[in-house]
Amino acid sequence: MFVLGLHMFSYYLHWLGYWDIYPHLSGIHHPFPLLHGPFLYLYVLFSLREKEPGNWLNYLHFVPALLFYIYMIPFLFFYTAEEKLMLNHGLIDDYSGFITFSIFAFIISAVGYALASYRLLYRYENLTKQNFAYTESIDLNWLKFFIWGMGFTVLVVTVIIILEEGFGVVFGFNTDPIYFMLLITFILYLGYSGIRHKNIFSDESGNSLKIHEPKSPGEYTRSGLTAEDAAQYHKDLLQLMHSSKPYLDPKLKLSDLAEILDMSVNHLSQVINQYEEKNFFDFVNSFRIDEFKRRVDDPTFANYSILANALDAGFNSKSSFNQVFKKNTGQTPSEYMNRIKNP
Repeated sequence: MFVLGLHMFSYYLHWLGYWDIYPHLSGIHHPFPLLHGPFLYLYVLFSLREKEPGNWLNYLHFVPALLFYIYMIPFLFFYTAEEKLMLNHGLIDDYSGFITFSIFAFIISAVGYALASYRLLYRYENLTKQNFAYTESIDLNWLKFFIWGMGFTVLVVTVIIILEEGFGVVFGFNTDPIYFMLLITFILYLGYSGIRHKNIFSDESGNSLKIHEPKSPGEYTRSGLTAEDAAQYHKDLLQLMHSSKPYLDPKLKLSDLAEILDMSVNHLSQVINQYEEKNFFDFVNSFRIDEFKRRVDDPTFANYSILANALDAGFNSKSSFNQVFKKNTGQTPSEYMNRIKNP
C-alpha cells in the first residue's frame, strides 16, 4: 500500500505540473507498476503464512523493477534538466522503445502475479477444507475480490492503451486518472478488509496452529498405516461421530478430532480421504446436515426456526449452512422444509 501511495503521489506531482518545474522528478516512478504484482503476491503469501518473510528468494520478485532502474540510470543521473524536459514533451525519443516495452512488461507482470496469487488462494481453500469444518473468520474471499479488482484495473488500462495506440482513438481527455481512481478504490477496500482479517493459522492467543498438508493417493501407500489399522480407525471415527457428536462444535478442527481419537492428524486425514472419499470439511458437515434433518423431523423442535436448528446442528452462520445444505441435498433449506411439510 505504501508503494501504491508513492506511485500515485508521484503521478499527482506530474498532474500538478511539477515535472516541468522540477524535471529531475520525472521517471522516478516509472518502474513502480513492476512492484505492484510482487507485493500483491507476497501479501497473499504472508497472509497464509506459508513461508517466513526472511526467505531471500522472495527478493527475486523485485529484480525486474531493479533492472528497469539500472537501464534508466543514464536518464535519471546524466540527462540535464533541459533534456529531461524535452523527453517528457516528446521532443527526444531516446526511450520510446523502452516505454513501449514497459507497457507490455507492466501488463504481463500484473496478469501473471494476479494468477499466481489466485492460485495461492485456491491452494489455501483446499488446505482449510482438510483442516477445518467451518469457513467463518478464515474465509479469504475478500482477497479474491481484491485480486479480481486489480485484474479489472489492468483490463481497463489495457483496453485504453489498445484503443489509443493501436486504433488511434482520441478520448479528448487524460485517461490516466481512470487507472489511479480504480487503484484508490481497491486500496481502500484492501485496507478495510486487511484490518478485519485474522490469520487462521493462529489461535486466540496468537500461537501457531499445526496445519496438516494433505498427501496424494500415492503418498498414502508410504504412510505406514496398515489396512487393518485404517479399517479400525475408520470404525472408531464413525462410532465417535454418532455417539459423542463432536460435529456439534462449530469450531471443530481436524487436530481436535485426532486428539479425541488419540490418532495422528496424518492418519485421520488419510482415513477420511480414503474411506469417506471426502475432505474433512465435507465429512463433518454431512453429519451436521443429517443432524439438522433429524431435528426438523422431531416434534420436540417443531417451534424452532430453520436457523436455530442449523446452529444447534453445529453450523455457525446462516450463509454457510445454506451453502453446505444446497451442495449436499441439491435444494435450499426452505425447499426441503416445504417438501417434508407438503409431501
